[in-house]
Amino acid sequence: MTMRKLKGLAFRIWDFSVVANIDLIYFTKIISFDSKYTIMPETLADKIMKRADAAVQIQYLQETFEAEKKRRIEFREWLTPDVKAEFINGKIIIHSPVKKRHWSASGLLSTLLTAFTNFHKLGKVGVEKVMITLTRNDYEPDLVFFSREKAEQFTDDQVLFPAPDLVVEILSKRTAKTDKTTKKDDYAYHGVREYWIIDASKQKVYQYILPTEGATEYFPAKVVQYGEYLKSVAVEGFEIPTSAIFDEAINVKVLRELISGS
Repeated sequence: MTMRKLKGLAFRIWDFSVVANIDLIYFTKIISFDSKYTIMPETLADKIMKRADAAVQIQYLQETFEAEKKRRIEFREWLTPDVKAEFINGKIIIHSPVKKRHWSASGLLSTLLTAFTNFHKLGKVGVEKVMITLTRNDYEPDLVFFSREKAEQFTDDQVLFPAPDLVVEILSKRTAKTDKTTKKDDYAYHGVREYWIIDASKQKVYQYILPTEGATEYFPAKVVQYGEYLKSVAVEGFEIPTSAIFDEAINVKVLRELISGS
């Protein structure tokens, strides 16, 4: 349901919306804030608190998360620089070797982005083995960018890093669903300003951008096709044709243009 604010007398309204299945009912309610009313969706916590077994459910969740925290610590102790793996929703995901088109796209993009950000002193770019630690999950994206303000806080021995300003994931059959759902939602919720999903086989980029500071959901993806220009929001001034991510000759030409400023 669309969020909207109402002014008027103090009252409470319950709205029942049945979606797809008649047994599936979503409740929304109007909550009062100084004579203003904002319709808010009922949260999962609200639903649990209405259950007769709420105490049991809460205890189960607490025990589950405590066990998950222990597995996460064990995962970090087990992980080595030679293994690319992630901790996602309590599970350890070990990544298999990637195809040439995958590491080629990663290399070409990182060349351009690293050169540009270093030349303009905008921040730091990390590739492949940078461990991003969010509230629940640990990720190793294909490429990340940290603004200068964030990067200046890092130490040389640091191995766990906060949410970047830009994250890039390159699709593979095994990771596509996670990249488009779990990771996308997690990155948005933790304030990753911009998220690119690169489809190397179809040579296009899905660009997700947070609408405002503090937002926790991305705008719908902008699909940038081969040859069209991809302009970053998180990396000021960085604009390239998507073809430079997939074609080495074009990449070299664009690199010269980025460095020369022409």
